[in-house]
Amino acid sequence: MLAETSLSIWGWGSLCVVLFLITFGPFAIFYFTFYILCFVGGGFVVTLLFGKTNSEKYLELCEHSFLPPTSFGITKCIEEMKQESKPIKIDRRLTGAYIIDEPLQQVIQFSLRDYVQYWYYTLSDDESFLLEIRQALQNALIQFSSRSKEIDWQPYFTTRLVDDFATHLRVFRKAQQRITEKEEQDKDGAEDLVDTFFEVEVEMEEKICRDLVCTSPKDEEGFLRDLCEVLLYLLLPPGDFQNKIMRYFVREILSQGILLPLINQLSDPDYINQYFIWMIRDSICNYEAFMNIVKVSDKIGELEAVRDKAAEELQYLRSLDTAGDDINTIKNQINSLLFVKKVCDSRILRLQSGKEIDAVKLAANFGKLCTVPLDIILVNNVALQFFMDYMQQMGGQAHLFFWMTVEGYRVTAQKQLEVLFSLQKDGMHQTAQTKGLLRTAAVGIYDQYLSEKASPRVNIDDNLVAKLAEKLNNEDPTPEIFDEIQRKVYDLMLRDERFYPSFKQHALYVRMLAELDMLKDPSFRGSDDGEGESFNGSPTGSINLSLDDLTNVPADESIQLHAYISDTGVCNDHGKTYALYAITVRRRTPNGDEVWKTYRRYSDFHDFHMRITEQFENLANLLKLPGKKTFNNMDRDFLEKRKKDLNAYLQLLLAPEVMKAYPALAHYAYDFLENKAYSKGKGDFARKMDTFVNPLRNSMRNVSNAVKSFPDSLTEGMTKMSDNMGKISERLGQDIKQSFFKEPPLMQKTYVDPKHCRVAAHLDDNVDDNVPLKIMLLLMDEIFDLKERNQWLRRNIKNLLQQLIRAMHGYTINKKIVDHVDWMTSPEQVADAVKRFRDAFWPNGILAETVPRRDNAIRMRTRIAGKTKLLGIMPDELKHILGAETTRKGILRVFEMFQHTQLNKRLIYVFLEGFLETLFPVYGFPDLFKKLHSHSKQMQRYMHRLQSTQAPFLQKR
Repeated sequence: MLAETSLSIWGWGSLCVVLFLITFGPFAIFYFTFYILCFVGGGFVVTLLFGKTNSEKYLELCEHSFLPPTSFGITKCIEEMKQESKPIKIDRRLTGAYIIDEPLQQVIQFSLRDYVQYWYYTLSDDESFLLEIRQALQNALIQFSSRSKEIDWQPYFTTRLVDDFATHLRVFRKAQQRITEKEEQDKDGAEDLVDTFFEVEVEMEEKICRDLVCTSPKDEEGFLRDLCEVLLYLLLPPGDFQNKIMRYFVREILSQGILLPLINQLSDPDYINQYFIWMIRDSICNYEAFMNIVKVSDKIGELEAVRDKAAEELQYLRSLDTAGDDINTIKNQINSLLFVKKVCDSRILRLQSGKEIDAVKLAANFGKLCTVPLDIILVNNVALQFFMDYMQQMGGQAHLFFWMTVEGYRVTAQKQLEVLFSLQKDGMHQTAQTKGLLRTAAVGIYDQYLSEKASPRVNIDDNLVAKLAEKLNNEDPTPEIFDEIQRKVYDLMLRDERFYPSFKQHALYVRMLAELDMLKDPSFRGSDDGEGESFNGSPTGSINLSLDDLTNVPADESIQLHAYISDTGVCNDHGKTYALYAITVRRRTPNGDEVWKTYRRYSDFHDFHMRITEQFENLANLLKLPGKKTFNNMDRDFLEKRKKDLNAYLQLLLAPEVMKAYPALAHYAYDFLENKAYSKGKGDFARKMDTFVNPLRNSMRNVSNAVKSFPDSLTEGMTKMSDNMGKISERLGQDIKQSFFKEPPLMQKTYVDPKHCRVAAHLDDNVDDNVPLKIMLLLMDEIFDLKERNQWLRRNIKNLLQQLIRAMHGYTINKKIVDHVDWMTSPEQVADAVKRFRDAFWPNGILAETVPRRDNAIRMRTRIAGKTKLLGIMPDELKHILGAETTRKGILRVFEMFQHTQLNKRLIYVFLEGFLETLFPVYGFPDLFKKLHSHSKQMQRYMHRLQSTQAPFLQKR
């Protein structure tokens, strides 16, 4: 039944579909569907329109009945915003000086344009916010300018700034020493210099350490933000500071847009190296200094960069197609580059193999060393220091100290007797008093060194001692009263195997030669002359040979010599640049005149001058050879001046009067001017000795003269003599004993632990109030590590610096310092600094792009060039006073200090802190900086170590 019903439904349904298609066609189904959709859509639209119309009518009826009334303030605010805003007037005056205000306004404008406007205009066209930020910046600058004018900047620039730099250098030096000590104890361990540096810093400062600010970029940004916010609090009006949005904008501009990029640039070692080279750009690179830097470099990267550049230049030179005279120049350049490449390869191989040996230790076991006579050692500050140390080790210090004390007594007694003679000529009689004081001084020396109670006692012939005692009792003392015993003591030091002969075989002697720059590098001796010369002899005997060759030259012929320098040129031989002088020589003979040209270097003139002044001592007062110059000695103006001076020297030498006065001089002159290669009678060692012995012999006399009490008036001079002469022996003896026997001084100084103090705390009490002298001593102590030397040498250095300052500027040096500080802070100089800042950050008014990091090889070559420049400008006089090795190590220590970005940042922040503490002295900036740096990890470790070391002591109590 169910099946029949289902069949009937399908049948009727199919019949209906067939009839529908036959009646309406095949597309009727689509039309039917479309009609249904239109009907439904039309109904929906009608319903929506009806609801919208009724809703609007209903809302209009209910609006005032159910919603609260609108605030009148909002309506008024909207009306004011629709009105045209009034322009804000900004006063462009900032510092009161137009030349400063104009570039400052440009800096403000560029800062706002590049750091604010580029994104602000995408949010709003309203100018008022920008103008308010500009006004806030100007208010801060005005307050800053007002504060700066109220501060005396002289103490900061002359004391605080130098002290900060010297203290930074001291921390760096101690960090290097600590790393060296740890490496010697544990050769497998490697210490980080930066970590060790901040470890030493916290030990010295005790309450502050800047490691986080210098090593963590995140902490550095936070520190600058906090610091800028404090400065804005001090500089902005209260209303502007309370505006958080504006304050944050200004803070970010100052900290992230100006200070942080500036600090990053100033702390970049490559930037500092380029700045060094720019500062001394006028000096010519010294070949000797360059080779010294290459030979002592311990950075493989530097050596590889130099070697690769030399190989590149070699490849270029070999590719050139040249002929004629140019080929010789190119060959010389190729040989020089090959030598540099060989030195670099040798040095790299030695560093990579780990066989690096101290040059001093290496030279001590290598062949024959140069001989420096004892009389030269005793008049040279540097050499005498090493001889003192050796004599102390051998127990012969009393002999040397006696000799030195007698020298001081002699020069002082001579001066006082001269004063006494002047007083007698003027009718004043002080004979008894002066002789009594001389006797007291002489007896003091006798008691201290020669008497039975002397300790230590000079071991000398008892007969001579008894004879001296008799003279002291029966005769008036004279400056020469100790001469006989002093000569005996000198002979004893010279001949006794314990003293000078053994000293020449000691390691201290090798170190002395290194300080005197007379120690050749054994690893490169094959490139030297290899003459094995000594100071007292000629290696080739060229003097005697030249005299033998000239025996057949008639005297009347050789007298008729005329010579003048016709031309000057600069030559390059194996990489070494020097000046060459063309001398035109005319000799008159019975058969006519002979004319030739010969070529000489300045070293040839120097050698010739030494030879003739040794043979004819009186010529030294008549002939004055032009002095040497350390740098810029290839400058055209300098060469022309030297040419003129050497011409004057030749004209005076060949003058008929001089030739008649010294007939044998003609042979030397003819040998020097003959057209042949000049054979030097003195080696490099002898010329070097002459260079430093003569000026230092004079300087030693000056140091001795410093002992004299040079009177301002005759009466005052006698008063000073009465006060000082009676204590001369005691003073000289105490100075020496304090240095070497570690005896306490007559007046005790307050003890200050050098590990926990700043450099300024260690200035000697006996230094006068001359500010430049204090600064020079301060810097020299730390740069050249003079505090490790004995006090005798430091006292002599102090005397030499004192005389140098007084000779150059007298007692007006303080005024010159004040004038210089005033000049540095003058409106013109400040405006120039602002312009340089503007041009560096916005060249041609456009924000400077980030400078790409230079290639590492270029950076390494820049390091070599910077060290070469610094070492090349060091005057020889400084090396003669301090020692060549000490000078080199000091200069390279300062250079190495600037090769670490983190340490450079620390120095910049120290300068910034000192500047702000000086600018705002009453706002407690020292305490503020301690709080800002309180999260230092090094500080926390130091406090933990301090507590752990103090805990046992507290438990015992």
